[in-house]
Amino acid sequence: MNGNLIITIGREYGSAGKEIGTVLADRLGIKCYDKELLAKAAKESGMCQEIFENHDEKPTNSFLYSLVMDTYSMGYSTSVFNDMPLNHKVFLAQFDAIKKLASEESCVIVGRCADYALEEFPNEISIFISADIEARIQRIMRIYSLTEDKARDVILKTDKKRANYYNYYSNKKWGEAKGYDLCINSAKVGVEGAVEIIENYIKTKKNASNNKFHI
Repeated sequence: MNGNLIITIGREYGSAGKEIGTVLADRLGIKCYDKELLAKAAKESGMCQEIFENHDEKPTNSFLYSLVMDTYSMGYSTSVFNDMPLNHKVFLAQFDAIKKLASEESCVIVGRCADYALEEFPNEISIFISADIEARIQRIMRIYSLTEDKARDVILKTDKKRANYYNYYSNKKWGEAKGYDLCINSAKVGVEGAVEIIENYIKTKKNASNNKFHI
């Protein structure tokens, strides 16, 4: 395996997970992929980017899950892939794009079950960013000029969507501490504090295990 370092970030809505990922990537001199991953997956699959945006981190019908994952594990042919429901095509194309990206460069990937896609990748570090609900409400109110009730509603609905998507496609539970290398409450330490914690974790892990990853 190559020595690329991949930091995957799961996040509660309004916890500044994307901002933390962006600042961390800048500090490390690597790229941060969030919505950009959709464009990459669309380009590599030949599918329309709008399709990926419409299905972004949205769960699908569970009765087809076993069929799709069995197909993926055995390696799917072009004909089988073409016969799949659209939402499964989107997931598998994104899954492949994440794996390809990890093989090509060190980077930060936000959301989209990236930690699950790369669970066997030796230099992947999985992070989950949470924050107290009131802190998240205030952040969303400030950024999007929403009322408190509207901000709370958007947060709850978005978290539910992300959890359903993650729990459906992965073998772990969204936000459960044992499923991640590091969990951080950004309301307690702020964006800069969270970035410093992650940087220190990366250094400690590299020194402790003599990993050969590079950034």
